[in-house]
Formats: sequence, structure tokens, C-alpha cells
Amino acid sequence: MFQKILVANRGEIAIRVMRACRELDIKSGAIYSEADNKALFALYADEASPVGPAPASQSYLNAEKILQIAKQTGCDAIHPGYGFLSENAKFAKRCEEEGIVFIGPSSKVIEKLGSKIESRKIAKKAGIPTVPGTEDAVTDVAEAIAIAKEIGYPVLIKASAGGGGIGMRVVNNEGEFKDALETTMKLAGSAFGDSSVFIEKYILNPRHIEIQILADKYGHIVYLGDRECSIQRRHQKLIEEAPSPIMTPELRKRMGEAAVAAAKAAGYENAGTVEFIYSNGSFYFLEVNTRLQVEHGITELVTGVDLVKQQILIAQGKPLDFTQEDVQIRGHAIECRLNAEDPLNDFAPSPGKIRRYRSSGGPGIRVDSGVHVGYTISPYYDSMISKLCAYGQTREEAIARMKRALYEYVVTGVTTNIPFHKAVMENPEFVKGNLSTKFIDNNNIIEAIRDIMIRDSAKGATLASALDNDEVVIAAISAAVSTYISNIAELDSGMKKSKKRK
Repeated sequence: MFQKILVANRGEIAIRVMRACRELDIKSGAIYSEADNKALFALYADEASPVGPAPASQSYLNAEKILQIAKQTGCDAIHPGYGFLSENAKFAKRCEEEGIVFIGPSSKVIEKLGSKIESRKIAKKAGIPTVPGTEDAVTDVAEAIAIAKEIGYPVLIKASAGGGGIGMRVVNNEGEFKDALETTMKLAGSAFGDSSVFIEKYILNPRHIEIQILADKYGHIVYLGDRECSIQRRHQKLIEEAPSPIMTPELRKRMGEAAVAAAKAAGYENAGTVEFIYSNGSFYFLEVNTRLQVEHGITELVTGVDLVKQQILIAQGKPLDFTQEDVQIRGHAIECRLNAEDPLNDFAPSPGKIRRYRSSGGPGIRVDSGVHVGYTISPYYDSMISKLCAYGQTREEAIARMKRALYEYVVTGVTTNIPFHKAVMENPEFVKGNLSTKFIDNNNIIEAIRDIMIRDSAKGATLASALDNDEVVIAAISAAVSTYISNIAELDSGMKKSKKRK
């Protein structure tokens, strides 16, 4: 039994892990950068230690400092959350060398699956369909051009060590290829320390579907249903739901068994996610995420399985106490990632101090957040405010609850993507379940956002004013809203005139 777990992360995921620790009666330790010295997660932990300056490279990515803190504070294990060091094989190896349990797969497995090239080979060997593409890294431009021509355009150039949508480039024709290859290799080298890339056929308008797995130390592996993650911008997920609207019991079984086969072939332990793309009745292996996913909460809602607790129990050497037959999917869940970013400015981050904050509540709503009134969204880290989840007996009920929850959510002081999420929830194609990774572009979502911001601004100001009785503040909010509506109207009018001139 672990006595104390160091959570090597920050924000909402740090609090999520600490909640599981508290329920398991395990003490939690936090690390915090200079920018996070008053953050909620650092105060929530049983104890907290400074890890370094604000830049992540000097704090949350400082592996040796984190290990030093773990040893000094008497931690048995480290939970990496997601991002930062969660898929860093070298860090997992150092934990193993220091006798500290890394809550995740072994360093060898992370290293194998961290390479998209190697993971593709593992999947193919296990009989799992993969997208047509190269088996090994490409370095020679002439050879790469010949391969792309054989595969057929469009193709996707992908960094072998990439993640989070970084190091991916769609190439539509041979004229674009050389520059795209060189740019992607350079980006991969600077971002991941590994410039190797591979080429695969680019599937037009696919769905992105992933399978959650749990694997204990005794060879027992189960899949816990599926998640649809197709609504993305720049290959980064914004909305997820479980199960996928197109999922059938037969398709789930096929994809689930494929995910288990991949995990077995890799010798996998702990929680992980096997990602697939789906198009025209066929699915193809994409990659394995060797960590807890941001969107794990919707799987918890539809299965009733606490994935973080399971991670900890597996790391302690406990066998899974349920089988595949015990896993049942009940109802439907949707997650919206609420970020401090401007959807009308190419989703640019909007760092700043939160002036007023009230999260949603009521039936079927779950909010995972690490922010509060007075909290500053830092330019150094991800701009996430919270993960807003809605659960219903049906997909229709989940959508209705999410729409209601987005109406209730109040954040002032920073620009948020809440209007974007409203636009998606109200979109007829989303309601029908007609999704793809090109959903935002194909459905003119950005245009719809402007109308929603005009429609909802006055009501949003009224809700915000309820959080402060200062008449001066209320007047300021009202004035700001009036100005904003005017600016949006002028922008909309200008666009219409421009269209008429064209």
C-alpha cells in the first residue's frame, strides 16, 4: 500500500489525482512552480514543495528536481497526470532506478509505444489494420517523394515522437512535399529531440475514435468502451463523447479486441488509450497514449469505473477485480474543454486574471477544474479553465444538459471558448452525430459563434453581475458588453459588405 504519492503535474489533473488519493486514504504531495505558488492544487495537497521558476522546462519538466522532492518527502510513487513527463520514458526509467513507482506503464513500453513508427509495427504484427504508409523513418527526400506518389496524395507527414497534434503536416501534391518534409523534420527535432518522420495516407474527413484500456501486472486486460474525439482544431481535441454516435456493440467489440491485442503485443500495464481513425466502415490503428487521457472523465461516467483509482491499485500490484463481461456502457457523456482562448482569433490563448467565476451544476454535470476567482491563467502553461462534462440517459439528454450547463457557466476577466461550445451543441449536424475531424471547417462554426456572442452577451452580463453587488462594477460590465456587442455588429456588417462586393 502506498503511503504517499507525489503528483508531478498541476491544475485540474493534479486535483483529480489527489481526490483519488484522498478516497484511498493515501497522502498526496504536490509540486508547484513560482507561477503556481498560490494555485488551488498546491493548497489541496497534503503537502506541497516548490519545484522551480515558471517556465515548464525549469519546473514541471525538471525530472531530477522532481525525483529529489519525491525522495525528500518520502513518496512511494509518482503519478505524472497527462502532458509534461507523463509519456517520458527517461523519467519513468529514473523512477525505476530510484525505487519509486511510476504510476503508468514501464519505461520500456513507453519507449516502444512513444515511437509512432514502432507502435505501427507492433499493431501490424498483432494483426490490427493500419493506415497505408512507410514502415520506417524517411530521411531521403527523393525516396520520400517516390513513396508519397506510390501511396497517393493527399499524404500526412508525421513526427515519430510527436503528440498533441504537433509535428503533423498534410501534403496535397508533390509540389508541396519537399518543403513540408523538411519543415516537419526540423519541427520534430526541436520539439521532441527526434527528427524522424514517417508518411501515411491522409484519410479525408475521418472520425477519431479511441478505446480506453486497463491492464494489470498479471496479463488481464479489459477495454472500457469508446470515446469519439473528432471535434478538433489543429489536431487538438476540444469536445469528446462516450460512446461514439456511430458505435454498435459489434463495432465496439472489434475495436476493443484490437486495442487489447495491441496492449498485449506491447506488454502493457496500467491505464492507456488506443487511438483509431474510422472512415466508411473501416478503422485503422493510429497510436497508443501511454497515460491517462484528458477526457477520461466521460468514460468514468458511462462505466462507473474510477480510472485514477484503478491506476493506483494496478501500480500497487493489485489485480483487476472485474472482467470484460462486467464492463457495461450506460447512458451517454459529453466533455467540453473550456479554455481561456479566443475562438474568433484562431483560438489564440487569452491569459489573464479571472474576475468572476461560477461553474455549472445540477443533474448530470461534472466539472473538473483548478481555477477560482482571482486565479491567473498563466501564459506559461495550457490555457484550460475546466473540463465540463454532461451525462444523460441518452445522447439527446446529454446534449440538452450540456447546453444548459454552458448557459450557466460564468467566467469574466479572460476570453473563453464557451461560445464555440454553444455553437457546436446547437449545430444540426452535431445533433445528428455527423462528425469528422474537419467538423469545424465543414460546418461554419466560427460564423455561428459571432451570432451566439451577440445573442448571449446581455444575459451573460446579467449572470456575471449576480456575483458582485458593486453597482460600479455592474455598470462597468454592462458598458463593456454594450461595446462588445457594437464591435461584433460592426464586424459582422463589414463582413457582409465585403461579401457583397465580391
